[in-house]
Amino acid sequence: MSESREHRLETPEGDICWFEWGERGEGASLFLLHATGFHARLWDQVVAALPPGTHVIAPDHRGHGRSYRPATLANWAATSDALLPLLDGLGGHPLVGCGHSMGGYALTRLASQRPAAFRHLVLIDPVIMDPAFYPVEASPIPDPAEHPVARRRNSWTSAEEMRARFADRPPYANWDPRVLADYCTHGLLPATDGEALELACPPALEASVYQNALRTSPHEWLHYLAVPSTVIRAPTGERGGELDFSLSPTWTGLGAAIGATRDELWAEHSHFIPMEDPARVAALLADLAT
Repeated sequence: MSESREHRLETPEGDICWFEWGERGEGASLFLLHATGFHARLWDQVVAALPPGTHVIAPDHRGHGRSYRPATLANWAATSDALLPLLDGLGGHPLVGCGHSMGGYALTRLASQRPAAFRHLVLIDPVIMDPAFYPVEASPIPDPAEHPVARRRNSWTSAEEMRARFADRPPYANWDPRVLADYCTHGLLPATDGEALELACPPALEASVYQNALRTSPHEWLHYLAVPSTVIRAPTGERGGELDFSLSPTWTGLGAAIGATRDELWAEHSHFIPMEDPARVAALLADLAT
């Protein structure tokens, strides 16, 4: 696969960073959206397993990677809406959208607003809950510092130190080692004090995402979806807490609710499907893009 090209798009709120591989051709382009706390280059191994020349676009969500950092990521709908200028700038070329976790949630909102932009949606464990869980808007917005994610280690000497630290720890121990290397290589930025490296998605911002996952109901727009879709889910069960991603947090009724053309259980995987089996994800996307 060709090398990635980094771009920046100015928006009223700040710059969106996005990456591109290949060139537009006769088939659809792929539009890939990553999960909470990660970045666009988590898709590198999926891209590497695609047919040569496949055109791929993968942005960093606001507050993630090299995109702008708002004060909070409490509003999940706003995270999706921040990508509308990028989507509108792609010139109407047909897209196969693929979103993992929060990226899948965001993709459904984009497709409800710009249905003509997409040929097909692939929602990989998209963290869309049963309608009964939404919304929880009445309660005060909690302090991100109170969430355990806010206490993530945020000072590293190198990407290799980070990779070695995570390699034998869940959930990273089950990832393709190349994906873990990509996460660490592209997931660190120079610290503001210039003495070390820090996470490209600051722990407090990541915490604000988790704390507010139920404040904006995607069911407000899911009934507007008119794009053929595929839902891929990990096994469900009694999770050990909101940060237990060994099992799927996705509503099992989602596929039926949106009329998905495919609704598949990938039983051998955890929530981190693209990180564990990028080649299988790539094969699915390649079939849809041709």
